[in-house]
Amino acid sequence: RRPVLPPPSSRTSSSGVVAGAVAGASLFLVVFFSMSAILLRRRHNKKKREAKEEMDSEGEMIMEMEFGTGARRFPYRQLTNATRNFAAEEKLGQGGFGAVYRGHLRELGLDVAIKRFSKESSMQGRKEYMSEINVISRLRHRNLVQLVGWCHNHDELLLVYELMPNRSLDIHLHGKGTFLTWAMRMKIVLELGSALLYLHEEWEQCVVHRDIKPSNVMLDESLCAKLGDFGLARLIDHSVGMQTMTIVSGTPGYMDPQCLITGRASSESDVYSFGVVLLEVACGKRPMSTSANKQGVSRLTEWVWDLYGQGGVLEAVDERLNGHYDEAEVERVMAVGLWCAHPDPSARPSIRTAMATLQSKDAKQPPMLPAKMPVPTYAPPMAPWDGQSSSSGLSASTVTRSSTTSGYTGPAPMVTPRA
Repeated sequence: RRPVLPPPSSRTSSSGVVAGAVAGASLFLVVFFSMSAILLRRRHNKKKREAKEEMDSEGEMIMEMEFGTGARRFPYRQLTNATRNFAAEEKLGQGGFGAVYRGHLRELGLDVAIKRFSKESSMQGRKEYMSEINVISRLRHRNLVQLVGWCHNHDELLLVYELMPNRSLDIHLHGKGTFLTWAMRMKIVLELGSALLYLHEEWEQCVVHRDIKPSNVMLDESLCAKLGDFGLARLIDHSVGMQTMTIVSGTPGYMDPQCLITGRASSESDVYSFGVVLLEVACGKRPMSTSANKQGVSRLTEWVWDLYGQGGVLEAVDERLNGHYDEAEVERVMAVGLWCAHPDPSARPSIRTAMATLQSKDAKQPPMLPAKMPVPTYAPPMAPWDGQSSSSGLSASTVTRSSTTSGYTGPAPMVTPRA
C-alpha cells in the first residue's frame, strides 16, 4: 500500500512557519548587531570626546602656567640627567601614584626634588598631577614648598620642587631624624599654621589641602616647615563653603570623620587634621595605633581628651622631651589640638583663631572644652548634597550636635594605657 501523504495545504503551512521563523530570527540578529554597533560607536565617540576635552583642558592649563606663573617647563632629558636616569640611589620616597627623586639641575646650580608619576598611575594619578600644578603653581608663601617647574612629556608626568634637605616632620618625630626640642616643635606648628592661614583666608580663593599630616610637612636646611603635596587640594570660592568631593580622600587618623560620612571637604576638615598634628607633635605618638592586646585601635585624640578631662593632660607629653618644655605652652598646644579636632565641625575654631590662641601669652586664653569628648550624631540624609551622593554609597547627611555624651557610637575604641 502507498503511504498516505499529508494534504498539500498542510505542507505549505509548515513551510510558511519555518520561513517565517528564519526571517524573524534573521531580522532579530540584524537589529541586535546594528544596535550593538551603534552603542559601541557611541561609547567610543564619548571616550574620544572626553579624552579630547581632557587634553584641551590640560593644554589650556599648561599654557596658563607658561605665561602666568614663575614655574617653568623642563625638557624630559634635562630631568633624566638631573636624576642620573632616575637612579635607585636618588630615590627619596614612594607615594601612591609615583616616586620622588633627588636631582641636581646643573644649568641652574640647583638641587631639586622631582616627583615622577608612574606610567600606570591611572586617570586618578593624572588628575592629581593636574590638580597639583593648578593649585601650587599659583601660590606664593614662605611656608609652602615651592614648585620650580614641571614636565609633561607624552606619558611622563613630572613635578620639580625645591629640595627640602631635612625631609619630612614624620621622620623626625617617628624615625631616625634629628631630635626635636620643644622650641623646635613649637616653631614648626606655628609655621604649619601660617601656611594654612594663607591657604584658607589670605589667598584669593580658599584652598582646602585635604591631606595635612607630618609626612607632608617638609623641613628645609634650617628646619623651617613648609607644607607640600597638593595632589588632593581643591580651590573653593570664599563665598561657597563646604564642597562635596566625588572621591573621599585623605589619610586615616588625620581625616575629619565627618568627611567619611558626608563626602564633604571644607576648611574645617583641614583644621581637624591640623589639630591631630598638634597632638602628635606634643605627644610624639601617631594618631592611630594597635592596642596592647591587639583587640582594637587606640586613637590619640580620645586618649588625650581623657587625660584632659582628668586634669592630667601633661601626662601625654612626649617622654623624650624629659620635662624640658614650658608647661603652659604645652597645655595650650594640647588644648588647641583638641579644640581643632572637636568632633563637631561647628565647634572648631578657624585657623586664624587657633593661631591667635597658640601665639597668645595670656594664661586665660586656652579654650575650655568639655571634660568628656563629645559625640556627633549623623542623622539620616534629608536630601542629596548638590544632587549627588558621596562616594561611600551614603548620601550627604546633616549633623546633629551633641556635647553631653562621651565616646563614640559603634564599637568602643581601645584607650592607650597611661604612661
